[in-house]
Formats: sequence, structure tokens, C-alpha cells
Amino acid sequence: SHGMTPLVYIIGFVAILFTAMSYMRMSKRFPIAGSVYSYVQRGINPHVGFIAGWLILLDYILVPGLLIVMVMNWGTALIPNSPAWLWGIVFIAFNTFVNIRGIHLNRGMDWIIFIIEVVALIAFIALGCNFLANGGADGFTIAPLYQEGEVTPQFIASGISLAALSFLGFDGMSTLAEETREPEKNIGKGILIALCIMIVVFVAQTYVAALILPDWANTDPDMGFFDACYAAGGLLLQNFMLVINIVAIGIANIMNAQIASSRLLFSMGRDGVLPRVLGKVHPKYQTPWVAAIFLGAFSLVLTLTAGQFGGMTVLAPMVNFGALASFIVLNFGVFWYFWCKEKQR
Repeated sequence: SHGMTPLVYIIGFVAILFTAMSYMRMSKRFPIAGSVYSYVQRGINPHVGFIAGWLILLDYILVPGLLIVMVMNWGTALIPNSPAWLWGIVFIAFNTFVNIRGIHLNRGMDWIIFIIEVVALIAFIALGCNFLANGGADGFTIAPLYQEGEVTPQFIASGISLAALSFLGFDGMSTLAEETREPEKNIGKGILIALCIMIVVFVAQTYVAALILPDWANTDPDMGFFDACYAAGGLLLQNFMLVINIVAIGIANIMNAQIASSRLLFSMGRDGVLPRVLGKVHPKYQTPWVAAIFLGAFSLVLTLTAGQFGGMTVLAPMVNFGALASFIVLNFGVFWYFWCKEKQR
């Protein structure tokens, strides 16, 4: 992003907002699990829905592995010489267990982690602003938001793709339609609220971080944000933020990614476009337990072999491709269903 991370997120937000509105329309008309797969299947036809399902599956099934790779990187930074594979096994096993036990157990943990994250975010922004106000770096400038000559069509196109990866997850709640009260009303509303909160948070923290570390070209991409934390608050803040991010990504984000992914596998298995065994529901917990176990095993194998084929640099573009391609099909499906089939104007 050439040091203009907040601008990239703003551009990405505008682009993703159109897809969020499409999710709102489709979730209101088709309040069922399956996300893009179910919407396109019913909005266009089952064959295009099958293709859309595989595209979004490329996103959903790889995201838990991508997030685990991030946690493994941060874990070994927090505790040097600790085995990266151990971080992966512990978090995947825990999240798979919670996924099988049900959404109620997950909800309580989400609230606790959310509150901790808010406190950490406020602390970082406060200490960062104090650092800048006292002469740190170049002080407060508009450089993270705009640099003359740098904002080109190519920059905007690559920026949307970059930002899309961070916004992914807003769509995940559409997979929980069959476990949500009044999904026709609440799924779409939840998606829009989540997206609006995300853009405020993303811009606030990356603006401060970019000001603290204006020399973006010489910043470690895996640890850049934590280097900004070190500059603003020393080793204590850096380690505190590492712990918060490991817990937030390792539990809250991965857990929600695994829950959404297993519901997509369940929906496709129930319809027979994937092996029907994935459509099995646990008799006691009423969760797609076979899909959850399969996803946990797949994520474990993926993360333990990720380093051999490029890790995040390979996984992130694949996730982006699956998400953006399926979003295109979804947006076309909204037009086809409401304009062409329903004759709505």
C-alpha cells in the first residue's frame, strides 16, 4: 500500500459494501445456510450455484489455515524457539472442539475477546498519539491517506484486492442463518453493522501505525504493526499486543472461520454436491460435526505443510481469488434474480 494502508481500506470498504448489500438482499429472500452457494443456486440455477460454492469454498476452507499460519508466526516471535507446529495443533484442536459443541459456547468467548480487543485498541491509539504528539516520527500528517503521484488505477486495483482479505468474515454470518433468530432481518443487519465497525477500526489503527513507522519500505510485513507498538509503548506494549492478537486470531477469528466453513461444507454435503457424510448433524449438539472434524484435519495438514509452498504469500492470493470471484457471481445473481426473474425495478 506504499504506506497508505488506511486509504487502501477505505477503497476496499467502498467495493465490499456493494457485495454486503447483495448479501443483505439474498439473506432476506433465502434465510438458509450455505452463503453464496445457496444464494446463487436459487438466484440463478444449481449449476452456477455449484461453481459459486466451489469458489467460496476456496476462501472458506483456506482461511482457517491462513490464520493459523499467522498465529504460528506471532507465537514464535512471542516465545522464541517455541515449536511453530505446537501453536497450530493447540489452536486447531481447541477450535474444532468448540465448533462441534455449538454456537452458544462460541458466543460467550467472542464477547470476552471483543472487550479485550477494544481495550487493547484504545491503549494503542492513545499511546501512539502521545508518541506522535511528543515529536515521534514525523508527527501527524496526511501521508497515510494520500500521497501525490502514488494513487494510480493500478494502486487502487491492487489495494482493493489487498483490503478484501481483511474484510473477509463479514459474510461468514450468512452461513449461520439456520441458527439465527429472525434471519430474514438480522443476518443482513449484522453484516452491515460489522462492516461499518471494521472500517472505523481498520482506519484508526493503521493510520496511527503508519504515522509511527513512515519508512514502510523497510518494515517487516509480518511484524510491522508490532514494531509500531514497540515504538509507541516499548516492549511491554509490543508483547501485550502480540498476546492479544494471538488470542483474537487464534480463538475468535479462527473459531468463527471454522464455524462458517463447516456450515458451508454441511450445506453442500446436504445437497449432495459434496459427499453426503458432510451433511450429518450431531444428535446432541445439533452441529455439523463431520464437516467440523474434516475442516480441522484439513487445516492442520495445510498449516503444517504451508512453509513448503510459500505460506501466507501463496494462501492469501488463493483466498482472495475465491472470495472476489464468488462475490462477482453473487452480485450478478442479485441482478438476475430480482431484475430478470422477479421483474423488480
